[in-house]
Amino acid sequence: MTVYAIIGGTGLRQLEGLSIRQSLAVDTPYGAPSAEVQIGEYAGKDVLFLARHGHPHRLPPHKVNYRANLWALKQAGAEAILAVNAVGGIHGSMGTGHFCVPHQLIDYTSGREHTYFADDLEQVTHIDFSSPYSETLRQQLIAALAAECVDHSSQGVYACTQGPRLETIAEIAKLARDGCDIVGMTGMPEAALARELDLDYACLALVVNPAAGKSAAIISMADIEQALRDGMGKVQSTLARVLKGQAV
Repeated sequence: MTVYAIIGGTGLRQLEGLSIRQSLAVDTPYGAPSAEVQIGEYAGKDVLFLARHGHPHRLPPHKVNYRANLWALKQAGAEAILAVNAVGGIHGSMGTGHFCVPHQLIDYTSGREHTYFADDLEQVTHIDFSSPYSETLRQQLIAALAAECVDHSSQGVYACTQGPRLETIAEIAKLARDGCDIVGMTGMPEAALARELDLDYACLALVVNPAAGKSAAIISMADIEQALRDGMGKVQSTLARVLKGQAV
């Protein structure tokens, strides 16, 4: 049976309903992860949980130790990662409250520790990253969203920007020309590191605001926080359905 780990992003610092058996402080060769790995039972299944930004939320996207986080989950027994991300909507169909299970991504970040092979002096390692997400996990998430009757898109291109600031109107226009549908700040190098560790990985993205220039309104943190509050129940019910094996 697959051991799932959930990485909670902004708005999901704790997994409500998780019966915690152990909070594991994992020592990794890459330093400390964002938080302790919580090991417990959720929706009747064993699961691991890690808060990407720490608990309380303290780490901006460019300061997250992605290498330590993925290593800690692998060391704790994870085989598949369900990553929850809050994103902005670029494509017209990606309105606030919409869910997207992206099938592709473009990395616009810089300066992040993005590989486990940086110090390997014996050989150069090139992973195949043509399809950055596990199709099996993607289909489980898509089926779970459909079963929950949640408004969603079964594919999309995730643009990962550096943060922590939000993007300019011109930058979003460029991302749209590049073919991006949603924009976030934490999708990379997380997905690539999971691939290097042979962990299945998929993203459940919740749109919490229209990206810059996609609405006449000013982007407000209060509105984003409200969208997170409104959407987290659907996030958790979707994850529960995947874990129960009722998604397909």
